[in-house]
Amino acid sequence: MKVMVPVKRVVDYNVKVRVKSDGTGVETANVKMSMNPFDEIGIEEALRLKEAGAATEVIAVSCGTAACQETLRTALALGADRAILVETDAELQPLAVAKLIRALVEKEQPRLAIVGKQAIDDDCNQTGQMLSALLGWSQATFASKVKVEGDKLVVTREVDGGLETVSISLPAVVTTDLRLNEPRYVTLPNIMKAKKKPLEVLKPDALGVDVTPRLITLKVSDPPTRKAGVKVPDAKTLVEKLKNEAKVIS
Repeated sequence: MKVMVPVKRVVDYNVKVRVKSDGTGVETANVKMSMNPFDEIGIEEALRLKEAGAATEVIAVSCGTAACQETLRTALALGADRAILVETDAELQPLAVAKLIRALVEKEQPRLAIVGKQAIDDDCNQTGQMLSALLGWSQATFASKVKVEGDKLVVTREVDGGLETVSISLPAVVTTDLRLNEPRYVTLPNIMKAKKKPLEVLKPDALGVDVTPRLITLKVSDPPTRKAGVKVPDAKTLVEKLKNEAKVIS
């Protein structure tokens, strides 16, 4: 079966995010960008399924500016067979991304889509669920273990009370948790091979998808500065401060 893995280009997780001076968004100029960590886990899981003989082809897809080709080349270097970029300069929100991926799924006919549970830039945690709803496919979110059994997937997922194991029918959408696997490192030979792998570029119009934003960002601002802590001599003083200053007890 084919496995499709969407990957997103985000500000690298090691970079301290800065808000633009005009409050319109996050500063990305001259900032190191990389693949969303949850999507990297998705690529790794797809590759492991292929190595186990459960998958025949891994397709990495991305939606965004031309610079996303760099992220797709990283996915190809990790081991993906080919890549597709839906190129647009428009601001892409989760529903628009889900619609674009649905169009690619209908074009490529994969049996499984492995999606990062969320992106570290907006933390929306919506695209995988929206994609499942649009396709009418089974879904399993926050997966920490995935196993193919015939025409079904057995997925272990993390819930508040511990671990839950579910069996879902293919085709399906699975969203990845951090504990699903540890992604492999990209090697120099594979980076060179990735340059020769096919990377198709499409436009939203070619897929018949309207990506016009439905939400308007009014303002982006830094969180309020946290006040320094204070030491108190005893429990009585602490209770008085909590009661009179913090107003957290009465």
